[in-house]
Amino acid sequence: MAQASVPDPMAVCRTTTLSTMGFADADAVMWADGELVRAGDATIAALDHAVTVGDAVFEAVKVVHGSTFALRRHLNRMERSVAALGLPPIDRPQIEAAVAAVLAANVTLLAPSGHSIARITYTAGTAPIGSDRAAQPRPRLLVAVTYHAAPADAVAAITLPWARNEKGALTGVKSTSYAENALSLARARAAGADEAIFPNTAGNLCEGTRSNVFVGIGGRLVTPPLSDGPLAGITREVLLEWTDAVEATVPMADLAGADELFIASTGSDVTAVTSLDGRPVGTGTPGPLTRAAAAAFAAGLARSLEP
Repeated sequence: MAQASVPDPMAVCRTTTLSTMGFADADAVMWADGELVRAGDATIAALDHAVTVGDAVFEAVKVVHGSTFALRRHLNRMERSVAALGLPPIDRPQIEAAVAAVLAANVTLLAPSGHSIARITYTAGTAPIGSDRAAQPRPRLLVAVTYHAAPADAVAAITLPWARNEKGALTGVKSTSYAENALSLARARAAGADEAIFPNTAGNLCEGTRSNVFVGIGGRLVTPPLSDGPLAGITREVLLEWTDAVEATVPMADLAGADELFIASTGSDVTAVTSLDGRPVGTGTPGPLTRAAAAAFAAGLARSLEP
């Protein structure tokens, strides 16, 4: 009697559909390892280190009517993140070509929108289960597009009881290890808020789960310096150039008396925080510093998509 074949257990779990991971709308076209494929059909190895331990970096790039904003700055930051993690260097021309190809393939979907996002993910590649990487990592490049609602005029936020480690190994790295962010944002949602704000280990303001934070106190607009642990956000970077905002340490206790508060990110642009921990911030409406920063950002965006 012929011996029965033994099913390969990995055949069932060898790949994970990217669309189920929220990278892109299933009908959009994305780039996966040198090919343009329908996002709903794209796959990633189940043993890729990005899946098993979150060993990857990414960038979320604003797309305005089918064109990227500040891609050069994003790739500069990706190079820093990759170097910090000790991964093989990125191939910038390859990434630029992949982004261009994805935008061109989705032009009819992206052109009407001023608020789309291109997601560039660079993984450590397939590796043994556990923290060890492959002896010679072979990174994977994924580029996808997704759609983002226009930023709200104002949002509510909460402060978190958990601290960001401003001296940690991943401080300043745009890593896909986002479980802490997901947990914290879920806590904000449960409280009826839209964002959650981290202190650092010294009790000073660090950042939001998906944004940098700016504070208006006494007519002065400040945001934490990178030494206090926030990510070097691209929107943060240009706002420091286009406004009178300065870097300064802000004790978390000072947020209660802030005149204004706003968050800044690829997805939110400049969005006022008018409620913090259930209490109004200032007058409970977007203040003059916030409105001026939003106008400066809009003007900078109109001047150039590659500032």
